[in-house]
Amino acid sequence: MSGRVVQVSISAGGVPKRAVPSARVTVDGLEGDAHRDREHHGGPERAVCLYALELIEALSGEGHPVTPGALGENLTVAGLDWSALVPDACLGVGDVVLQITRYTSPCLNITTSFAGGDYSRISQKRRPGWSRVYARVLKGGEIRAGDEARLLSFAEAGAAAAPPR
Repeated sequence: MSGRVVQVSISAGGVPKRAVPSARVTVDGLEGDAHRDREHHGGPERAVCLYALELIEALSGEGHPVTPGALGENLTVAGLDWSALVPDACLGVGDVVLQITRYTSPCLNITTSFAGGDYSRISQKRRPGWSRVYARVLKGGEIRAGDEARLLSFAEAGAAAAPPR
């Protein structure tokens, strides 16, 4: 199964994150991306935040003023089966390999992206399947808008993340 990266987004801290053509990805996340609250955001287990363009479009269709990057995601992807991006799933994005670590918890900072301020609309606990996801970086590299994003088996992820011989 494969899709593509629609937008790569970073910020100096907070939301919305702004679109950039590309970013270098390390175990700490996207270079140039910062977080105001390091207790709840960032770090190796929450290095990259991902969300589906299809979900953003569905939310917009419900009347929510949401756009790519507005929810704090670093990668907005399209064409993937979002229900397959569960904890431990692996994703190849260009040459980068990510492993989903957890669903994100929505917070007050994204209130303006929701009609009536109801940011719980994307809570995994309240609305399974609508949450953003966090990932750790198994193999770093450069990510660009337009890159292929593909679900990997554990064997493929391990082989892709292994250092060259």
